[in-house]
Parts: sequence; structure tokens; C-alpha cells
Amino acid sequence: MDKNIRTKAIVIVATILICIYGIIGLPTSKEELSQNIANSIKLGLDLRGGSQLVLQVQVQDAFKADADQNIGRLKDEMLKAGIAYAAVDRNDPATIEEADKIQILIKGVPVDKTAPFRELLQQKFSMWQMANVGSDYRLTMNTTEAITMRRDTVTRSMRTIENRISGLGLAEATVQQRGNGDASPEILVQMPGVDDPARIKAIIQQAAKLEIVEVKDGPFPSEEALRAKSGGILPLGTRAIQQASRAGDQGESWYVATRSAVVTGQDLRNARPSQDQFGKWETSFVLSPDAGKRFGRYTESNVGNKLAVLLDNKAQSVATINSKIEDSGVITGAPSQQEASDLALVLTSGSLPAGIVYLEERTVGPSLGADSIRDGLVAGAVGVAAVVLVMLVYYKKAGINAVLALILNAVILIAALAYFGAVLTLPGMAGIILTIGMAVDSNVLIFERIREELRNGKGVLAAVDVGFGKAWWTIVDTHVTTIVSCAFLFIFGTTAVKGFAITLVIGLLANVFTAVFVSRAIFDWELSGKEQPTTLSI
Repeated sequence: MDKNIRTKAIVIVATILICIYGIIGLPTSKEELSQNIANSIKLGLDLRGGSQLVLQVQVQDAFKADADQNIGRLKDEMLKAGIAYAAVDRNDPATIEEADKIQILIKGVPVDKTAPFRELLQQKFSMWQMANVGSDYRLTMNTTEAITMRRDTVTRSMRTIENRISGLGLAEATVQQRGNGDASPEILVQMPGVDDPARIKAIIQQAAKLEIVEVKDGPFPSEEALRAKSGGILPLGTRAIQQASRAGDQGESWYVATRSAVVTGQDLRNARPSQDQFGKWETSFVLSPDAGKRFGRYTESNVGNKLAVLLDNKAQSVATINSKIEDSGVITGAPSQQEASDLALVLTSGSLPAGIVYLEERTVGPSLGADSIRDGLVAGAVGVAAVVLVMLVYYKKAGINAVLALILNAVILIAALAYFGAVLTLPGMAGIILTIGMAVDSNVLIFERIREELRNGKGVLAAVDVGFGKAWWTIVDTHVTTIVSCAFLFIFGTTAVKGFAITLVIGLLANVFTAVFVSRAIFDWELSGKEQPTTLSI
């Protein structure tokens, strides 16, 4: 056998083995074989059935949180600059539509401090537009800043939700925006194979805002008792927090804690479920190196004081600092291992920047998927059988060449989907069927070019060589234009359209390999045994 043909054969065989391994792995039984195939070819919601959720991000929460943060900064900066004020507060936009109308209200700025106050706002709060009446000022967020915040809030919410769902092992789930515009506050979550999304809904909806704060006073039996001790007004820079309820608790427990946190959930490096010495479940967490050093310095200088671990502004645990603590902590009170695991998951996936509301919940039965799969397989089988029959009848032995290339093309496409962990949907099946048509078209181009060269009087070897050479550039042109079209579909299309585009691009790349490289290798192998071939069955 010619060395060139042997090299091509090794490449083809290696490709086939890699593809087969990607699809079935190394099964040791029939059951494992079926399981490997099922794991390799993941089906989407439209084929497998499952649950679909539509969520609405309450972006006004993010605007309020940002305004509160700026109010804290503004108060600190005014204190440093020696600028007095009567009150600094904000309005309370209640709906998503009113979120952009967030305002910070400053009252009672002395007249002699007007100039330094205006300079302070221009230098450090330039993202806010200022208006004033007398000694009162009103700050309104710039339009561009508001648009950016709305978009970023939705994007961060999507990323957090996706992380939480992926942490549950739902690799086939998809999270995407729904509605018009980049800042649309609606998110579509599709979860194939999930018929009871109650636990997932609870995990998604949990804000999971973690804070470790210093406790100034407490406990108190009620919030009224807490406020009564300080004359109804909390000390500056503090807030009232409630102990999270536990089974067997006798009444409520309230504490006075600092408004600013020592460390937050953004400082976490890891979290996992664990058990204490009595076998009770808890969630332990590890801080990042920088946060660990900061926490260590704080606890070392505050031995004897109390700290509270807050989750969504509820005190999960309150303890006295006995010694320096550097890089870890625990949240106690989980009633089960699953609760501890779920809490660890939401902590490591990050906190939601705003609350969410469920607008729609829909469960799709598997019967639709089964019907779609069956109809798609029947249509594909009939189409492939018709193509194979036509190729064999019209191109004779060369048709066998085309059929082998077509089969390998399908194997490579399925293996690529398996290796990439792609989810097969109805649009994806349409892409596969279209790929089959493109693969046949490439073989037809090559065969017709060879026929034309034979009719022009060229020898068999020369006709095959020229036929592949001239058809190559035509195949490249058609495939490149189609891939460019797929790129636009992927950039501007929905998730279903993107799936179609990706499947088609993979099929086109596989087609270039099978129609040109593999098909040529088969022709070379067939003609290599003949010293001077005079005929070609085509």
C-alpha cells in the first residue's frame, strides 16, 4: 500500500475511534452502553420534556441598594469635609418602571457650605445629576448610568441563576433573557427532565446575601424593646437584626448590629456542608486570602465582642470572639444535609443583585418529545434511504464512496455534540438533516467534475485528481458563506436558533473532512491496486 494512502487510512481510523469513544465510551455491559449513549446525546426541553420558568428581576431593588451605598459614602465624605446636614434619605420606587427615578434627597446643607458641597458632588458623585431648592438638594441618577445598572442587574442575575442550576447537576438547563431590549428584566429558564421544580425555585429565589457584622447590643425579646432602650432611635451606623427562627425557640431574639459588614459573601472562596461534633448539619465557609487577613486583624483586636453571621439580614448565629479567626466560619441550624448543601450552593454561586418574581411556570410532558423524536427519526431515515438509493443507482460504485462518507459525517457530528456537551433540540435536528443534504451536495460536485474530465478525454487518475482539485474551491465557497450566515444566526438569534447554527457549522466542518479527505482516500485506495486504470464506476 502506498505510504500516502496508509497515512490517510491511519488518520481516518483514528478519527472513527475517537468519535466512537466520545459517543459510547468504554462500556462493559449492554446496560452501560445504553446509559453512555443516553448521557452523550442530551435532549432539550422540546424533545425530552421538563419544566420552564419565567422570572422577573426586580431591578428596583438594585437601584435602592446602590442609592443606599451612595448615601453612606456621601455621609462619610460630608463628615470629612465638615459639611453639616439635617437629613440624607432617598425615595422608594416601588415598581420596575419607576426604578430609573431613584433619587437621593439631602436636606439642611448650610448656605456657607454650598460651594464645597457642590464641588464634592462633582468630584465624587458625577454619576448623579444635581438640582437644589434653597438648602435642599436632589440627586437623580444619570440616564446612561441607569441603563447600565438595569442591564448589569439582569446579567448578574442570569449568571447567578445559571451557576446555581449548574451546581445542581442540570447541565442541560438553559438560562436566557426574554423580551425586547438588552435591559429586559425577564429571564427564561428551561430545565429538561425536571418535572418538580419546587426545590429549584426555592434555591433560585434565595438572595443569599451573606454578611458578618459586629453585634453592639442584645439580645432583646422584640424590636420594640430594642428600640426602647435607645429612645426609639437606633444609634448612628447601626441596624436592628432578628435571629432566624429555629425549631424549639422560645420567642424572638433581636440584636443591634453595625450597618457595615466586616466581611461579605463576595469575600467567600468556598462553602460546603459539614457536621458538628454532635452530628448536626451546618454550612462551613472559607474566606479568600485577603478577606481572611482582614477578618483576622478585626477579630484579634475585638476579642470578647460579639459577631453575627447574617443571611439575607437574618442572624443565623451570634457568637463571642474568643480568639483570632482568620479564614473560616460556620452557619449553624441546617435541619438536614440537603438544606446545608443547598445553602453552600447559593453562597458559592453568589448573591442575587435584586429580588425575583415568578411570572410563569410550565411543565412540558415527555409525550411531545417522544412524538417529535419519532417523527424526526422517521423523516431522517426516509430522507437518508432515498439519498443512498439515488447515489448508488446514479453513481454506481462511486455511490458507495459517498454513502461511507455520509455515514462518517453523521458519526463525527454526533461525537462533536457529545464532546461539547451540547443539547439536541428540534432546531438542532433540522441542522443535522440539512448537513446531510450539504454532504451529498459536496459529493455530487466532486463526482460531476470527475465525470466531466472523463468526458473530456482525461485518464482516470488525472480525472480524479482534477475533479477533486476543481471541486475543492467550490465546496470552500459554499461552506464559508453558510458558516458566515450561521455566525449571524448565532449572534442575533434566540437559543433555539443558536442551536441550529452550531449544529450546522459542526456538520459543515465534518463535511469538508469526509467529502474531500475521506472520499479522496477511498478513491486512491480503490485505484492503487491497478497499474493503469482505464475505467471508473461513476
